[in-house]
Amino acid sequence: MTRDDSPDATFEREALRWFDDLFRFSMALMRDREDAEDLVQETYLRAFRSWQTFQPGRSARRWLFAICYHRFIRMKQRARRPFDRDAVSLDSMEHLVGETDSNPRDGQLQSMLWDAIDRLSEPYRSALILVDIDQQSYEAASMILDIPIGTVRSRLFRARRFLRPVLAPYARDLGFSSVNAE
Repeated sequence: MTRDDSPDATFEREALRWFDDLFRFSMALMRDREDAEDLVQETYLRAFRSWQTFQPGRSARRWLFAICYHRFIRMKQRARRPFDRDAVSLDSMEHLVGETDSNPRDGQLQSMLWDAIDRLSEPYRSALILVDIDQQSYEAASMILDIPIGTVRSRLFRARRFLRPVLAPYARDLGFSSVNAE
């Protein structure tokens, strides 16, 4: 084994090049720089410790993102604290309630949105947060959650179907347009 083929060198070459992408993803999940840095550090530590399980030829980026997402879920479960709701704007959730009219009660609707999202069971909640709030693609969500794209779409459909009737009355009362409870 040459020095360039050592596990450490391979890890540096294959995994560390995705640091910036992983950090941006961590920021989208954590919404706090220090927490995102901790998550990236924990992700790389876990990836390094289990580097021997990585299969050459597979996407190191996807592997790292999956580790990162699973660490994020575990951190949230341990902390039992909700996502940073103040860091997510209503613009990113507009499709759930209709177009906004810069209503002064946007904060009230945002609070109602998060209360409704919190009532979703975990598989649906994660898919909704990744795609609708963090604006990840279906492919990225599929990779992160380690499920087929069809399952991501199904979970999103069910999550949105659950949220519409719950949120429609509040959205109408707050002056949002194009809201129906279907």
